Amino acid sequence: MFLQQHCKDIMCYTMNMNNLKFPKALYDDAIVKDGEPLSLHTSMKVGGKADYYIRPRSEEAAVDVVGALGELGVPYFIMGGGTNVIARDGGFRGAVIDIGKGMDAVKIDAARGIVVAGAGAALRTVAKLSAEACLSGLEPISGIPGTVGGALYMNAGSYGGDMSQTVIQARVYDATAGKTKMMSLYEMRLGYRTSVFQTGGPYVILSVTFQMEARDPADIRSDMRKYARRRSAKQPMEVASAGSFFKRPYGGYAGELIERAGMKGERVGGAQVSEKHAGFIVNTGGAMASDVLTLMERVREVVLKDSGVLLEPEPLIIGEDD
Repeated sequence: MFLQQHCKDIMCYTMNMNNLKFPKALYDDAIVKDGEPLSLHTSMKVGGKADYYIRPRSEEAAVDVVGALGELGVPYFIMGGGTNVIARDGGFRGAVIDIGKGMDAVKIDAARGIVVAGAGAALRTVAKLSAEACLSGLEPISGIPGTVGGALYMNAGSYGGDMSQTVIQARVYDATAGKTKMMSLYEMRLGYRTSVFQTGGPYVILSVTFQMEARDPADIRSDMRKYARRRSAKQPMEVASAGSFFKRPYGGYAGELIERAGMKGERVGGAQVSEKHAGFIVNTGGAMASDVLTLMERVREVVLKDSGVLLEPEPLIIGEDD
């Protein structure tokens, strides 16, 4: 692997954090930026600068980047599309690795009903290509934004479906063991918005294999349009958000509890509890991460007082305050 093999033998670029040096070869197989605003890469459009922003151009590059960062002692966070992430205003001290273009290939074996998607592939794209191949299974979650890897990490779900219903295995890099392996569905421990990728590892999801069922493509597309209409009618798709902001509490729905507590439409700076769906916090324009997080805590406090339920945020919160 080029980073580990050649770091001592090639010219290195000096970066701006404690005279840290990255091997020149890294720049040949990855996009590397320093001081990159995370507001440019998250769907909520908030967040300060990451010391390093790295987008690998291949699966091998992703493995090598993680290996190099480990050797250099640089903390890192792996981001898949930034649709379920809140980056704090102070930015991220270390490297944010964006798994996206370059790791977004989709291979389909229609005869066997197998779809293999790179971790950086958009979930919507995988659903669309599967439908064109007459393969069904992703319709309920076809409208979820973000990447396949991010969706697996969170076991993303919608309208009664989630990743666990179609995923059969994933190719991952085990950073602790320093090797790539196939992981079974059982080993992933997928539950409601949770997985082994959140609690074990650290792992880097490289690709995901789905097992689909043959179905008339017209029926698949019809269902996808139905779910898209429901999503558009009920969710604030027209403004920046991180998706559903709170996990579903036992026996109820976060949006209903928030609305009942009188918090629908509540604002802090540019952040607002959506007037369209109280389960969303949206950026109405110019919001800071601090606005979003202050509003989040205010909602949690009021809902707890009103109903006795402590809401748990769904987005991953990274970085540090200003």
